[in-house]
Amino acid sequence: MTTNTILTNIWAAPPFEQAAYQPGLILTRTPLRISFAGGGTDIFEFYKNDYGAVFSTAIDKYVYVSVKRHSELFQEPIRVNYSKTEMVTQVDEIENEIARECMKLLRVEPPIYIHTVADVPACTGLGGSSSFAVGLLHALHAYKGERVTAGQLAEEATHIEVEVLKQPIGKQNQYAAAFGGLNLFHFSSSGQVIVEPQRVSRTKLDQIFDHLMMFWTGLARSASAILAKQKDNTTEKIETLKTMRAHAHQLQAITSNGHIDFQLFGQILDEGWRLKRGLAGGITTALIDDWYEKAREAGAVGGKICGAGGGGFLLLIVEPQDRQKVRDALKGALEVSIRPEVDGSRILMPFIR
Repeated sequence: MTTNTILTNIWAAPPFEQAAYQPGLILTRTPLRISFAGGGTDIFEFYKNDYGAVFSTAIDKYVYVSVKRHSELFQEPIRVNYSKTEMVTQVDEIENEIARECMKLLRVEPPIYIHTVADVPACTGLGGSSSFAVGLLHALHAYKGERVTAGQLAEEATHIEVEVLKQPIGKQNQYAAAFGGLNLFHFSSSGQVIVEPQRVSRTKLDQIFDHLMMFWTGLARSASAILAKQKDNTTEKIETLKTMRAHAHQLQAITSNGHIDFQLFGQILDEGWRLKRGLAGGITTALIDDWYEKAREAGAVGGKICGAGGGGFLLLIVEPQDRQKVRDALKGALEVSIRPEVDGSRILMPFIR
């Protein structure tokens, strides 16, 4: 089954009358993601003359965002809590770029209180900033009494991150956060995004995750510098990116079979990781290379660094019987358990069917 999502005239909504709707606390939960293959082909500089494809899955690690009307008892009309606390009087004064632009896009006026917390640190390659953008937009729409589709959330978040804030990123993270599940995302030259949910059984999905291991490198980094270099190198790396795009289709075919060949799955990730390291400088480090080779020697079939690289999480494909050997080989790394998340961004409070 293929779901087409197209952005159509969503910026022209009339200003919201705050007095007409006074909500209580709104709480959203938005998943993070791991991208198996195709990263870099979701950037406009690549798909503008062809198309991009990314194969990814949402995981059970989340960004939580709460929004409520701020009480007049406090001195500041706007409070935004994340890794720091901002107390300001006007929307334009908010330093958090995503929070500021989400409020401006949806024309949300003070008084308002925004709070966010995540299951993993920021800047670790799991699409956290996009999950925050999607989750905050979802909460603000609910705050205004509006229901929105996953496609609209994804496009609004992309508009803010790529067009307004000029981040050197593509569209995959916003769509993964909004839709959830295991998907092949197709990015056409027209700007349309086609979402192909993979209709696999829960048993098969669990089997995929039983072969995944993820380790925290202890290195958090901003992806912008690496992605900017990768973006600038797109033209000269076209053939490499086309191969990485083909990997996304190959993994989709593998997971669609009755029996998943995890040896082949791992080999494709390994090839993709070796190609990715050549897209720009800073994608890998001596520590990451050392851990990856130790994991391979201990039985890992393949793997990659999640996200832009330079730190974050090391993802590995490992047969269940070899998991302990890989743990022993990577004694200095913290293993982080991950399981599948089939839902995208959700409103947890108030519960809406």
